[in-house]
Amino acid sequence: MAGVATKPPAADDQRAGREPLIGRGMVVLFIALIGCFTAWGVAADLTTPMVAGFKRIFDMSTFQASLVQLAYFGAYFLLALPAAFINQRFGYKVGILTGLGLAALGAFAFYPASKIMTYEAFLVALFAIAAGCSILETSANPYVLSLGPEKTATRRLNFAQAFNPVGTNIGVLLASTLILPKLADPVDIGSLSPAELHTIRAGELGAVMGPYLGLGFVLLLIAVAIASQKAPPIVEEFPDAEPGDSRTGSLFAVLWRSKRYRYGVVAQFFNVAAQVCTWTYLIQYVQQALGGSLQKGGAYLQASLLVFLVSRFVMTWLIGRVRATKVLTVLAFLAVLLCAFAMVSPNLAGVIALVAVSFCLSLMFPTIYGVALEGLGPATKFGAAGLVMAIVGGAIMPLIQGKLVDSTSAAISFVVPAVCFVVVGLYALYDLFARPATHATASAGTSTGSAS
Repeated sequence: MAGVATKPPAADDQRAGREPLIGRGMVVLFIALIGCFTAWGVAADLTTPMVAGFKRIFDMSTFQASLVQLAYFGAYFLLALPAAFINQRFGYKVGILTGLGLAALGAFAFYPASKIMTYEAFLVALFAIAAGCSILETSANPYVLSLGPEKTATRRLNFAQAFNPVGTNIGVLLASTLILPKLADPVDIGSLSPAELHTIRAGELGAVMGPYLGLGFVLLLIAVAIASQKAPPIVEEFPDAEPGDSRTGSLFAVLWRSKRYRYGVVAQFFNVAAQVCTWTYLIQYVQQALGGSLQKGGAYLQASLLVFLVSRFVMTWLIGRVRATKVLTVLAFLAVLLCAFAMVSPNLAGVIALVAVSFCLSLMFPTIYGVALEGLGPATKFGAAGLVMAIVGGAIMPLIQGKLVDSTSAAISFVVPAVCFVVVGLYALYDLFARPATHATASAGTSTGSAS
């Protein structure tokens, strides 16, 4: 388990299934943490349809609307390192509560934003939500890794992350039922007077506000639940420190010397980029391929996230029996083929292929996370920050794909996630063939190998 001192397993005990998934006395806390994974799933994928939504409300280009993702995932990049310092100084629990509080504040900021009625006001509110989620994710992911035996760490994170798509489905369902239908007014905006346009936009922005206010209250309830639980002690060893290194300098030295970690940050950048690109532009792909409305595109996005949800639980079971990075290799290159097929077949079959990409995505984030952090000891806190900062891929690559949508077509633009999946596949291959270091744990039931 990354960041927790344990002994290497016996040679004849290679199956992770022989170890408990969750440590003794940690079940209630683990369930409360699952609420965090669900909540930031709601936040992220309530936001995804807003690219199409704000494009409609403010009559912008696809590129301009993509600034929604830049604000959201850019905050992840900027707040991850401060979160690491909070975790280092005060512990994971304080980091989690700080993140929940800031995300709730951002959600409540949607009320004044809906009254100000400018695109920039909503971007500020989204930035605050994402800043809180960045701190929350930087803290919660490694905390979950620490709540049990090392051998089941990656399976434990996959299981907790399996509830993230529960949140994403709720988020998209809320957007599809409460927001997008109210943005489908066929009125010609150019024919309206300023007063009429103001009235219509006020109604549309009010529809955007409601679900976020509800999210704010949920985040506060989760914070109360976690605050009421006693945090278990986490003992961390300090691996690989060179003589004369300072404490902080040694932490960063451990991270830099780990090729598995360095490459993992790159892989996570492109993994998140692929995920955000696929889900953000699936709606516009459906509109091109099937001549559908925002609501129809939202329905296919919902189906895609349901596939993602079911696959998360399936993959959690599967990697208890097959090495996680073997599965990751197969899924990454399968996703490349599915994107390529969607590019050349912008029809119902192409839509189905993109929905199937979510099956491949399900394993990627927690597996890359677990592989990259393995064996880092107290460097785990800053290592987790680097992996969360890599989420900025979800801000950068959608802008590139948005440019391609505007200049070519939604179908051609899926070359962007295809390239991203190639990088993820190469990282999985690296982990399969890299030599493990002496402090690593190698088992069939978890991500294997360690810092090189």
